[in-house]
Amino acid sequence: MLFCIASELWGQQKISGKVITGDELDLAPALVVNISENRSVLSDMSGRFEIEAKENDEIRFVKEGYYRVDKKLTREEINTPFNIILKKVEIQIPEVKIKYRPTGNLAKDNQHYNESRKLQSLKSDMEDYMRSPLIEPLPNNTTSKTFTGHDFNVGQVNLFGVFNAVSDLVKKATKPKITKANYIETQDFLRRVRNEVNLNFLKKYGMDEEQIEAFLLYADKTRSLAKKYRKDFSVSVIEYELKVAFGEYSKTHPLEGTRE
Repeated sequence: MLFCIASELWGQQKISGKVITGDELDLAPALVVNISENRSVLSDMSGRFEIEAKENDEIRFVKEGYYRVDKKLTREEINTPFNIILKKVEIQIPEVKIKYRPTGNLAKDNQHYNESRKLQSLKSDMEDYMRSPLIEPLPNNTTSKTFTGHDFNVGQVNLFGVFNAVSDLVKKATKPKITKANYIETQDFLRRVRNEVNLNFLKKYGMDEEQIEAFLLYADKTRSLAKKYRKDFSVSVIEYELKVAFGEYSKTHPLEGTRE
């Protein structure tokens, strides 16, 4: 059910409302697109959203596993609440045929149950990423005091050590504190991810724009991306987090590019 109220602020109109499904139980975020103005937002976990729109704009509501709804706004509808229900797509489960009967020989049977080549390729890419140069330098190697001789500097002021200690305190004081992101902060963070992080690895597995939007929301929810990185944005770290999240996402969301 969607209640929209149009308002005008600094010369621009916005509509806000709430998207729910037919069973009124699943309120997971939906993609709301103003096709006429090329704008899009994601509703929050309660289905609420806000987007700029005006009379005659075409608004599209999209959610994975549901039929999408297109609506052209009239003057009356901008100022009058109206209802929209997203209906679930019927899923037909394909017939499964067993072509191989296990023999009991583990070495022989294992050849018939290997992961798909696409999934193996994804894991190989992740392993290559893990072997890539570290973002931060490793700590210096030190020798245990048990195996070192007498330290003649004991009792002396170590100016270099004092400088390092002060430097560490300054870094800790200036590093942003991790706090929970609100709806607007999450939307700004996801928009920055789409603009700055290379998402071609998702398209390689057959994901379209709508599926990518849904995956980014999944990654943010499971990895707390906006919470941890919106104030300390690092492209390489976020790209790694997305690849880790995609490894789990692909197990429960079969994609065209991962099928044999």
